[in-house]
Amino acid sequence: MKSGRFWAWVVFILGAAYFFIPLIATIEFSLRMRRGVYSFDAYKVVLGDSQFQATFLFSVIVAIFTILLGVLIVVPTAYWIRLRLPQLRPIVEFITLLPLVIPAIVIVFGYIRMYGSNSPLPFLGSNLGANALLVIGYAALALPYMYRAVDTGLRTIDVRTLTEAAQILGAGWGTIITRVILPNVLIAVLSGAFLTFAIVIGEFTMASLLNRPAFGPYLQNLVANRAYEPAALSIIAFIITWGCMSLIQILSRFAPRSASRPN
Repeated sequence: MKSGRFWAWVVFILGAAYFFIPLIATIEFSLRMRRGVYSFDAYKVVLGDSQFQATFLFSVIVAIFTILLGVLIVVPTAYWIRLRLPQLRPIVEFITLLPLVIPAIVIVFGYIRMYGSNSPLPFLGSNLGANALLVIGYAALALPYMYRAVDTGLRTIDVRTLTEAAQILGAGWGTIITRVILPNVLIAVLSGAFLTFAIVIGEFTMASLLNRPAFGPYLQNLVANRAYEPAALSIIAFIITWGCMSLIQILSRFAPRSASRPN
């Protein structure tokens, strides 16, 4: 027992060192913009940059629409497959894995080929069309994570019993999904939403090739031309990421408990 506990602590310390040492080194480097003195000048430059504010706000808005689109597609699909079409589950799981196999550059070139100016559906001729394609592309990239998060949440509840109870009380399909199923898998949806947000904020290929003013291309351009500001920006992104994780944990305390059978 003592030997096992010792090696468990060794593994934990090594893992923590592997995670925290590069983080501490990045923080220390980001504070050395002013020669010979530790300062927050790099953070002031980044946060005060109007381009940073515009690109980050754009990516946040795109992430919100991507999450909404993903929820609208995934939750009813996963629910219906689990309730009525379980035989299609392997096929759907295979389809949702395709974005992990097909590179993003292939997807975005397909969009340009299909919806570019020389195609019969030239959506890329306007900013609105390009933004819509970007949201759809991000929803496709996040599909494996969103679907598996929601499917895992649906496994924890008795979908058939809850559906039958709601139908007995006169609820329609829309009411069942929004007021019965969705509250019971809210934490799973939030997990998928967080992963989607992380993908959208850091994605570069699609936003760059579609010429969108997103945060990913801005970060790439900053890394190529600056030294201390990218380190500060990575720490800011790290804080935002952990803030989202903490928010999910807080919201999970107020979410309804998953129910397997109606009272």
